[in-house]
Amino acid sequence: MKEINTEDYRVTDTVKLSEIDTHQDFNESDKKLKKELKSIRKDLGDFQDTLYAHGKYGVLVCLQGMDTAGKDSLIREVFKDFNVRGVVVHSFKVPSTKEKKHDYLWRHYIALPERGKFSVFNRTHYENVLVTKVHPEYILGENIPKIDSVEDIDDGFWEKRYNQINDFEKHISENGTIIFKFFLHLSKEEQRQRLLRRIELKQKNWKFSPGDLEERKLWGKYQACYEEVLNKTSKAHAPWFVVPADNKNAARLIVASIMMEALKKYKDIEEPELDDEIKANLETFKQELEKETT
Repeated sequence: MKEINTEDYRVTDTVKLSEIDTHQDFNESDKKLKKELKSIRKDLGDFQDTLYAHGKYGVLVCLQGMDTAGKDSLIREVFKDFNVRGVVVHSFKVPSTKEKKHDYLWRHYIALPERGKFSVFNRTHYENVLVTKVHPEYILGENIPKIDSVEDIDDGFWEKRYNQINDFEKHISENGTIIFKFFLHLSKEEQRQRLLRRIELKQKNWKFSPGDLEERKLWGKYQACYEEVLNKTSKAHAPWFVVPADNKNAARLIVASIMMEALKKYKDIEEPELDDEIKANLETFKQELEKETT
């Protein structure tokens, strides 16, 4: 299979989503794509073991996309070979009453990865400049000083949020969190087909909500908000990658490839050396164990 150029997906300049393909299959069969993913995810799992032993970095993986973009299945397939204690998935829903007692980043901050572990945000802190921008009335529930009506939520409010998010990511990056941000770029037609499958297949009925259709009517607004997010918050320390999502197997492979290629560049992440005294006495410890009788 042709090597994937992961830089093709990084946002480094102004992007327009309507000009970016939503389908990619590398002219390969699903079987071949799955085989390639299996190899890379094994390497990712091995890397996480080393990351844990090293104990100085954590990895944050942010997944955003329209409904049905494939976030859940991507998490299942990409992280399948991880030690279950090495990756924690957080699925952020509507903020709870307790969460609303804090600023909007609080619940995301306390879910950040421990050193040595991966955290996956299934929907992320960017919901605070996506769904809330499409539905600004949601902001009123945050009880922010001087925000008493939707009319108070102006362009300056959103610009301030972008800056706050950029500062948040810069801070955690400087303190040992490696950040990946993936936008799963789905076509409107592919979403329609996936919603139909949720209705037609009994085992998928539970995934369907009439609210999905209401949000679908706002497709254009969401695309505009995503474009703004991508263009204002893709930084060297916290880059966005736009991943074609119409083909799930290819999307999973792209995400895994991007992570593995970037993580391999951290040459300082390696298993720690044993203390010299312990190392010098390994043979003694071995003999002691071998002498034990069962």
